[in-house]
Amino acid sequence: MKKIILFITIYAATIFPQSAGNSGLSFLKFGFGARNIAMGDVGIAASNDVTSLFYNPANLPKTSETEIMLMHYEWIQDVRSELLGVKFSLFDLPFAVGFNVTTISDIEVRTKPGEAESKFNANYFFGSLSTGFNLIDNLAAGISIKYLYEGIFVDESEGFGFDFGLNYSIPIAAGIEGLSASAVIKNLGSMNELKNEKTKLPAEFRIGPAYRFKLVDAKFDITTAAELQKYLDTDDIHFNIGAEILYDNIIALRAGYLAGYESKTFTGGIGLIWGNLNFDYALSPFALELGSGHSISLSFKF
Repeated sequence: MKKIILFITIYAATIFPQSAGNSGLSFLKFGFGARNIAMGDVGIAASNDVTSLFYNPANLPKTSETEIMLMHYEWIQDVRSELLGVKFSLFDLPFAVGFNVTTISDIEVRTKPGEAESKFNANYFFGSLSTGFNLIDNLAAGISIKYLYEGIFVDESEGFGFDFGLNYSIPIAAGIEGLSASAVIKNLGSMNELKNEKTKLPAEFRIGPAYRFKLVDAKFDITTAAELQKYLDTDDIHFNIGAEILYDNIIALRAGYLAGYESKTFTGGIGLIWGNLNFDYALSPFALELGSGHSISLSFKF
């Protein structure tokens, strides 16, 4: 029953006329990379790997390695996401491609009381291409373009979305090493009509800092980050914070807090590093008896 209610909520927001506060394609709000999700989804400033393609493409120039990441996200009520990200260099610029397949499975078709007449899946997809580049010293910019698809029962829709981001690394001369600030605007674009109405993208603006510092003698590497998040078509504002404690570049503990949501607050997770191989897990508990989200990601750098 909860699955049916969840689907009706998603479907009604896409096929009926929408108010200024409604948008669809909620899978675009899911995080990318268990590290970022465990830290309260504070990826626009804290992402330092291929997951920047989802959060802030201006962070892509931070590293030069080629990287591949696979992620499985087990969300609430049988909502599942599979994600793939690949980062590489081309023409002396960092590029990244990303893919997301999200499915809500076994939705029942009913026109009368009794047994369900049939079942179907709702399917969502994005494929993205991102790049970032240095504008001036310490200031980088980035852009992502996304192809979007949604299929609900017999209805389908396609469209495109765009992300634009900035990242500023505070100069060491300012007296604080490892401090940066980022801003991004995400999911600008449009979709074709799905049945009777075009689905509005969940356009959002985020801004916030990240601070990374080392305790050399204790072999600890600590990252903290905070974000102010505003969806452009709603009045609510969210404030997310997160932290990571990495010991000896082997094991990491992470936690986060998300403010302004009715059903979620705390997140947590763990990371294990073995050479160029990273394994990360994140737990996202939900209130209102919705259950918990679990995400696992595996990445390799070379």
